[in-house]
Amino acid sequence: MQRHWRHGDIMIGAIEKLPERTLVRNGAPVLAWGEVTSHSHRIEDPKTAIFHTRGQESYFEVVAESARLVHEEHRPIVLPRGFYRFWHQREYTPGTIRRVVD
Repeated sequence: MQRHWRHGDIMIGAIEKLPERTLVRNGAPVLAWGEVTSHSHRIEDPKTAIFHTRGQESYFEVVAESARLVHEEHRPIVLPRGFYRFWHQREYTPGTIRRVVD
């Protein structure tokens, strides 16, 4: 089974379970809002996943058989039932490390 996916400027990693630390449930099915195009990386059907945050860490659980991650400029990704952590990719440039902008 694949364990990591890249969707534009977003990285997704499968995890065994959600952290046991306190998580805040987040109702929005959006992994990232588009800074340049206003397009978003989002779960197509919000009923298929539950989102959580803890500080700067972001997680979601696919509660249906699968969830489809979509964005207008990227191919969809189908993620199977399970737990995931996601974050913005970073890139190195001389003098700094910065967040990738999609």
